[in-house]
Amino acid sequence: MSIQNPTASIDSVGSSASITTSELVKAAADKAWSPYTEHQTFDGENTAEIIVRDGLEAEGNSREGSALCCGTFGELLQGQLPRDSLSLEPHFLVTMPITVFARAHFMPIAGTRSVTVYPPHKVKAKRLAENLVTALGASGGSLLLQSDLPEGKGLASSSADLVATARSIASCFKRRVPTSLIEKLLAEIEPSDGVMYPGAVAYQQRSCSLLSFLGQMPPLAIIGIDEGGTVETVDYDQRRGEISANEKRQYQELLERARTAISQGDAAAVGSIATASALLHQERAPKKHLKSMLKVSKETGALGVIVAHSGTMIGILLDRLAPDFPRKLRTVVDHVSPFDTSPKIYLSMNSADE
Repeated sequence: MSIQNPTASIDSVGSSASITTSELVKAAADKAWSPYTEHQTFDGENTAEIIVRDGLEAEGNSREGSALCCGTFGELLQGQLPRDSLSLEPHFLVTMPITVFARAHFMPIAGTRSVTVYPPHKVKAKRLAENLVTALGASGGSLLLQSDLPEGKGLASSSADLVATARSIASCFKRRVPTSLIEKLLAEIEPSDGVMYPGAVAYQQRSCSLLSFLGQMPPLAIIGIDEGGTVETVDYDQRRGEISANEKRQYQELLERARTAISQGDAAAVGSIATASALLHQERAPKKHLKSMLKVSKETGALGVIVAHSGTMIGILLDRLAPDFPRKLRTVVDHVSPFDTSPKIYLSMNSADE
């Protein structure tokens, strides 16, 4: 067992931009999130003026830049909304940010627009880096990526790599980069999780756009097991088909419940929503241990079960603030060990004020 801990209605952003922007700015300023978001701006912040005002440093004075981005344990919720809802893109997810990170370190080389990436198989990060330095009119260089997020498991490893890459380049050149620009570059590469935002969000992964900022997750622990294998995000997304109108209505109701539960810090409701989403998704991407994990959750008094809808992970949720948390944690680990001899404990990212 190891602990993975390195350190109103749903509206589109366009219909409530000023409210959403002020919420995001406040969340990004929280000391739990500010180290990761200091080189980002959010739509509505006059980002064009910020870019012009900040400007590029002289090439010879450019420093190296480092940045991190957290992952997400699968999704609290993932599905499709009715076509007549406010969103034009029916596919959505709700993030479960965790304190496990991807790290990027960018070293500029004057006179080039190309980027060499290490390890070399991180070709998506190379593409994003080269597109971003071109957009910023900056030089290319070398990009080093390190991550505690395993690939192909549903923990947003690829999205975290790409967001950390963008942040490291912004840090290097002392730029504040609009989140919308990061999303535009991500959308050209693959579907993405909403890990560039400081908290839990409802996110349209195909178009890489924010559906709604939901707030901060309550302090949770996830005892996670890996069912083995890997899932490639693009391949999985292309295989997904349409679902019934009834299921879409259920997802819409769960999304509304998630908005309320997260804003109120209701851990029990969060667990219930995660379990409902796992059950709804079982026919499309079955988890072989779902039934067993549901049984463990019930027997131990846990909050519920959460899955990586497009990955191989499944976990049991616990409230870290519950007085009997240590006992429940040991009990759940003991119960899930027969399914995975090395279950891991993941902690939700929360506001520092919680």
